[in-house]
Amino acid sequence: MTGRTAGAVVIGLDLGGTKIAAALFAPDGEVLARHTRATPAREGAAAVLDALAAAAAAVDPEGLAALVGIAAAGVVDPRSGMVTSATDSIRGWAGTALGAGLADRTGLPVACDNDVRATAGPELDALPDSRGSLLYAAVGTGVGGALAVDGRMLHGAAGIAGHLGHLPSTEAAGLACTCGATGHLEVIASGPGIAAHYERLTGTRPDRLETVAARAAEGDRAAVRAITTGAAAAGRVLGGLANALGPDRVVVGGGVPHIGPLYRDALAAAFAAELMPPLRGLLPEPPLHGADAAVLGAAALTTTLPLHHPGAHR
Repeated sequence: MTGRTAGAVVIGLDLGGTKIAAALFAPDGEVLARHTRATPAREGAAAVLDALAAAAAAVDPEGLAALVGIAAAGVVDPRSGMVTSATDSIRGWAGTALGAGLADRTGLPVACDNDVRATAGPELDALPDSRGSLLYAAVGTGVGGALAVDGRMLHGAAGIAGHLGHLPSTEAAGLACTCGATGHLEVIASGPGIAAHYERLTGTRPDRLETVAARAAEGDRAAVRAITTGAAAAGRVLGGLANALGPDRVVVGGGVPHIGPLYRDALAAAFAAELMPPLRGLLPEPPLHGADAAVLGAAALTTTLPLHHPGAHR
C-alpha cells in the first residue's frame, strides 16, 4: 500500500448481491486473513451494513486495521459516499449512506466505490505508464465497466461513469432493460441476456448460461447465434468506446467470457472491426488479477478516494 495507507493495515471489502468477501492487507499488500459470509440482500440496507461491519470485525479480530475500503454493487458516488442507484438485487440499497454508515459501524475511516471500478484499479496500476488509459468491462449477470483516462479513474456525476451496460446496442433494439429504458447492451450481452436470446430463438428456457454454451459446443445453431450475437454486441460497443477514449489497454472480465472461445473470438472480431487506424492491433485482454482483485482494489481505494469518518457531521 502507498499514500495514506503507508505503514497501515487495511481491510478490503467486496459486496455483491449474494456474498461479502473481506481481506486484511498488510502495508506491503500481503493478505493476512480472509473471510466470507452471505449478503442479507433481502433484509434491507441496514442489515447489509451490519453484515459488512461484522465481516470487517471477523477478518480483523485483533483490531489491526486503520482504514476500510469497500467495493460495492450499485452506482456509488465515492465523494458523497452514497449509493445513488441500484437494482433490486439488494433490497433498498439505492439511497444508502454507504461511507458514513460503514464508518459509524466499524469506527474506522472508509473509502467506497462501485465494485467494477474498484476491481479495475489494480489493472490501471499495472500499466507501465502512470498516465496510461484503460477501458475495463465486466460481463456477467450485468454489464459493468470502468474508464480511466491519463492515469485517472473517471467517476462522473453521481458516480455513474463506466456503466457500459446502458449504452445503446442495435442488437438489443426494442428489448426492455432493467434501468427502465430499452435497447441497452446489457439485455443482449450479459449472461441472462444471452440466455433470454436463446429462449426467444427456440422457445426453450435454459436453466443457465453454461447450458447454452454446452449446446453451442454440440452444434446447436440457436445457441451459437445467441452467444455470438451477445459477444459481437459487446465488442462493437467496446470498439466504439476505444475510438472515443484511446485506451492503452482494454480488459474484459466477468463470468461470461469464461464460457469459451466462441464468445471471446466473436467479441474480439467485432471489437477489431470498429477500430480506427491508430488503434489497430489493440486487443481485448483478460484481467491480470484473480480472486483477490475486488478486495485488493477495495483496499487500494483508501489511497486515492475521499475518506468518510465515524461520527462526521452529515
